[in-house]
Amino acid sequence: MDLLNTLLDKGLRRELPTRDEALAVLATSDDELLDVVAAAGKVRRQWFGRRVKLNYLVNLKSGLCPEDCSYCSQRLGSKAEILKYTWLKPDQASEAAAAGLAGGAKRVCLVASGRGPTDRDVDRVSDTIKAIKDQNEGVEVCACLGLLSDGQAERLRDAGADAYNHNLNTSEGTYGDITTTHTYADRVDTVQKAHAAGLSACSGLIAGMGESDEDLVDVVYALRALDPDSVPVNFLIPFEGTPLAKEWNLTPQRCLRILAMVRFVCPDVEVRIAGGREVHLRTMQPLALHLANSIFLGDYLTSEGQAGKADLDMIADAGFEVEGTGEVTLPEHRAAAHAGCGSHAGADADAGADAGCGSHAGGGCGPCGSADREPPRKEPVSEARTDLVSVRRRGAGTDLAPNA
Repeated sequence: MDLLNTLLDKGLRRELPTRDEALAVLATSDDELLDVVAAAGKVRRQWFGRRVKLNYLVNLKSGLCPEDCSYCSQRLGSKAEILKYTWLKPDQASEAAAAGLAGGAKRVCLVASGRGPTDRDVDRVSDTIKAIKDQNEGVEVCACLGLLSDGQAERLRDAGADAYNHNLNTSEGTYGDITTTHTYADRVDTVQKAHAAGLSACSGLIAGMGESDEDLVDVVYALRALDPDSVPVNFLIPFEGTPLAKEWNLTPQRCLRILAMVRFVCPDVEVRIAGGREVHLRTMQPLALHLANSIFLGDYLTSEGQAGKADLDMIADAGFEVEGTGEVTLPEHRAAAHAGCGSHAGADADAGADAGCGSHAGGGCGPCGSADREPPRKEPVSEARTDLVSVRRRGAGTDLAPNA
């Protein structure tokens, strides 16, 4: 297949595919799926071998968020019956993190609901970062606290944070349909603040919210222009009690095509399968490891994942290995410079000009969001698997042992 040969060659050279090539990946048939996975898998192995990085989430503060993000069970007005609690103390958060680290995680992701942290909140999280690092040599800590104000990224860095996560989630053109209490530009600004402070930027997307193929390509090209080191790919968990509870738009095959497209566009970036993999990939999760080199271990913020031991067994059975604490995740050329998807780490000179939807990050703005693009193409709604959506009732904020 000429398309896949072209994408494989570009991926091995860290060259940006064209938008048409990225769209073509999403349009491939189920008969071509294994060929798509095989080609993208070669790109993944070129840059990350057979290593799988494990990350562990600690939800520092759950629920009661003033923002109205339609996909989120913690949103303003959510009727989802999730855990709700205020800030964990540093020792509580450190204890929660220890479970994931004991299970093989090398990065702890500290998350708190809300629009963004106050300075007092940054102090709290700084104390938590120090507590975790004092007790766990070599651990990476990523903070995810919402929109950052000036100087807060630097304070988190000084406290020992290695990375900051803030996802773009969807395309700029459709962002206002998902959230009204802040803007796409606000999110871009926070990713740039993290970058400028010397933190490793982590920013990704949510698939399955009713977006078109064009929207998916738009947001992934925008991510490439923003240069994150990590790109989490979330698959919408349609929680009852949220506006998107009826959005069941994903099949396992669709999820694999999305992951392959992300890998081709961001070949040497840590691509992480994040929330919703158990719900939508289901028994196809092992195939996804040929595309992504990173997963979350155990549970998520407000939903339960599969058993931590099942994650480890899946990795081993698929012929992969857990990345050790002493191993560097990113390829040498990126680890040295904290460069993003390749555009200022030696990729082809035309990559920046083609990096679409990157006007906030210095890239060209090409056809992304233009009024004359073709109408969105949507796949048939898949079967609702509400039986696979389980609200988290263990771990942080409870008296029950965590899943790790």
